[in-house]
Amino acid sequence: MLWQPSLPERYHRLSDADLAAGITARRRELGDRLLILGHHYQQDDVIRHADLTGDSLKLSRMAAEEAARRGTSFIVFCGVHFMAETADIVTPDDVTVILPDLSAGCSMADMADYDDTVEAWETIHDAHGPDWNGRLIPITYVNSSAAIKAFVGEHGGACCTSTNAAEVFAWARAGGTEPRRTGEPIQILFLPDQHLGRNTASRFGLRTEVDEAAGRGPSQTALWQPKKDRGGLTDDAIRAAEVLLWAGHCSVHKLFRPEHVGEARARFADRGGVTVLVHPECAKEVVDEADLDGSTEFIIRTIEAAPAGSNWAVGTEFHLVHRLARAAAARNVHVEALNECQCLCTTMYRIDQPHLLWVLDHLAEGRVVNEVRVHPKASALARLALERMLAHTGTAARTSGAA
Repeated sequence: MLWQPSLPERYHRLSDADLAAGITARRRELGDRLLILGHHYQQDDVIRHADLTGDSLKLSRMAAEEAARRGTSFIVFCGVHFMAETADIVTPDDVTVILPDLSAGCSMADMADYDDTVEAWETIHDAHGPDWNGRLIPITYVNSSAAIKAFVGEHGGACCTSTNAAEVFAWARAGGTEPRRTGEPIQILFLPDQHLGRNTASRFGLRTEVDEAAGRGPSQTALWQPKKDRGGLTDDAIRAAEVLLWAGHCSVHKLFRPEHVGEARARFADRGGVTVLVHPECAKEVVDEADLDGSTEFIIRTIEAAPAGSNWAVGTEFHLVHRLARAAAARNVHVEALNECQCLCTTMYRIDQPHLLWVLDHLAEGRVVNEVRVHPKASALARLALERMLAHTGTAARTSGAA
């Protein structure tokens, strides 16, 4: 996590209305030179100031197009650090990307450290031995740092979103950048979210640790724990796994449990029943119990198309569920959170109106604070991983699905 200096006290003394008025005035003053992005998980009083809203990668790519159209000089990303990095990667060098609070990180992205990844790469190859005739292909969820995206790009891998993870898996299993030779072993290293990786592997019929625990046969996936010696695995276990899952997770989606699905069904048993819809960052046990799972964009589209009178329990971030519920109620569609506790992204919550006004005040006065800039070499390699994803999935024109 980066250090964020304290704001001048006057920003904290302003009322919500005065903050909103100040932001609106600065936006008007900066005009087309400014583009504000708001991630779906952001709180309402920040989202209302956004020019564009969406998922992280989709938002970055939309911003790149809109910035070119407007002649934008400054993108203020109301999200978390890896999202601002991605925006810097996909926009021209003359566009400056700003994160209103540098301490707005992502615990999942932070769980995959570059040095740990290099060590894992070397250890896995060491376990296979010098005579191994197979290949290890890395895949990283877009919810990862630029350094991890660059590592994956450099080592023949690709990024994925929760929308296209299965397509990227299929690409990797077919050999990735080089067609798979007959009989050639292909092993996937999936970073940093074990749950998206496990749920995707299951879609390909691979048995996971969850299946093994349920007595369905030996697992074909294994959990790589970077803080343990050799990932916490024996060399035999490393060699046997078709997919090695990095031990990372989303702090929001891990709060949903299988029992929450049963509780939701019980609540609606005499009210016409309920459809349970969850994000694939949830544990496999939750996804298996749910009726539907999909990316943030899938969740939004599904609720928007829901028939009047239907009931939905949604397993994803609280602010998004709250907005969906409010809009759906007007169509007589009932939406509530799968877990009654407020499952919110606490790091993104650090982006607020005081920080947004603070960065806009500086811009209006000719100063840039909190710029996020990816090193050119890392940016080029990370872009390669993103381009491989876009080239081999159906999302080149409609990328969506990150957290």
